[in-house]
Amino acid sequence: MPDTHFTTLSLTFSEQLAHIRLSRPALLNRFDEIAHVELINALEMATKEKDTRAVILSAQGKVFSAGGDFDEIIAAATSPAIRQEMTRLAKGVFNAIIDLHVPVIAAVQGASAGLGTTIMTLCDVVVAYRNAKISDPHVGIGLVAGDGGVVGWTQSVGINRARRYLLTGEAITAEQAYHMGMVTDLVDSPDDAAPRAIEIGQLIASLPQAGIEGTKRAFAQLVHDKANLVLDLGLAYEMESMTRPEVEAAINQFRR
Repeated sequence: MPDTHFTTLSLTFSEQLAHIRLSRPALLNRFDEIAHVELINALEMATKEKDTRAVILSAQGKVFSAGGDFDEIIAAATSPAIRQEMTRLAKGVFNAIIDLHVPVIAAVQGASAGLGTTIMTLCDVVVAYRNAKISDPHVGIGLVAGDGGVVGWTQSVGINRARRYLLTGEAITAEQAYHMGMVTDLVDSPDDAAPRAIEIGQLIASLPQAGIEGTKRAFAQLVHDKANLVLDLGLAYEMESMTRPEVEAAINQFRR
């Protein structure tokens, strides 16, 4: 059953699975304000279907997600209201994924950066094309990696490697991420990512629901404990860093 209310993604249901698909490949599936709102709403709608046992999160095009929207970041520099809303929505996406009572399985068919990678690291299972590039380049444009990246990377690869890549912004391949623990399943081509994610979703859907949901909630508590230590602080640092003049200069240089 498709839902037609979304402009940045699609939501369909089939065989006890909800499938959310980012659908703006021309924009590299960036997360502007409307994309944040629609992802939160889609995750909420996905589990309103009583038969939903798992959620698949995939994307159209060659890129899974390029992360945040540069124009919004530039506009936020002089607008406390925009920064406040960005903080609210960042927490909303974080909590929507973590607090979902069914597992979320990411199908990463291409490059993922910034917020795209944060979202990926918060999913319960991550299937990725082995050559896909994965990065969090916040520091490269003068921003603090505060949108949940510190939590997501640390829980996936450990604090030392999280520091290594969040403090340099360097990219790794999904195969490297697999060996570090960020990616759970590798596939050999971009087209294989979503089918493999669906297979895993179907396996989860075949198991007794109470066991899956209780285990998911227990893991959610672990993530929230870590987030309570650093998420608010990281977001506050990130919003402050957006006011620095070097951010717009770095973005303009990147765009050339």
